[in-house]
Amino acid sequence: MPDAAAMFSAHAASYDAARRALIPPFDRFYGAAVQALELAGEPVRRVLDLGAGTGLLSGMVAAAHPRAELVLVDGAPAMLDRARERLRGRPGVSFVAADLRDPLPGGPFDAVVSALAIHHLDDDVKRHLVERIFAALRPGGVFSWAEQVAGPTPDLERRYVERWIARCRAAGVQEDALRDSLARQALDLHLPEGPQLGWLAAAGFGTVDLAFKDERFAVLVAVR
Repeated sequence: MPDAAAMFSAHAASYDAARRALIPPFDRFYGAAVQALELAGEPVRRVLDLGAGTGLLSGMVAAAHPRAELVLVDGAPAMLDRARERLRGRPGVSFVAADLRDPLPGGPFDAVVSALAIHHLDDDVKRHLVERIFAALRPGGVFSWAEQVAGPTPDLERRYVERWIARCRAAGVQEDALRDSLARQALDLHLPEGPQLGWLAAAGFGTVDLAFKDERFAVLVAVR
């Protein structure tokens, strides 16, 4: 993802500032992604965050699972620098500058999480990544996938985008920040949640569910 990595590196310093406004269901969206880790059954002791960015999701996972080791992977070094600042002083955290096409850090993991990152990949690469995530998890491990998804029809997609823009404006997002977000989304390869749930099942996950959905934002959960 060289183009995406360069863009996100350029915006690393300001990336978090408008997160809540740009993600209208912010608390429910991220909250569902963290809550999904409870499906692991056993204590969550080792977590892999793919496309970790500034460590936003990892920080929430760390708060919910203070004894867990965290491994953060991202292709934009400047974003990982922000994650290091966020998690400074927290033991058991490591950072890997790598593309999501690269081999994953050695498992097994109790949980793999990802938020708003996998949609940068081509569909074939997404499917292969899902298979590699399955292999990296221990039996009973959980994959919590917080994603921006497309509408299931062109008409719904158009309506979702229009409503997202309106909700962002109502939340006070400035037009320049909205333009920047739309420019970043030009690199995205969104899909409806249905095909992606199908990939999880095809990869071998025994439990697959849609844990949260609010128009363009969804949390897909799978248990090995």
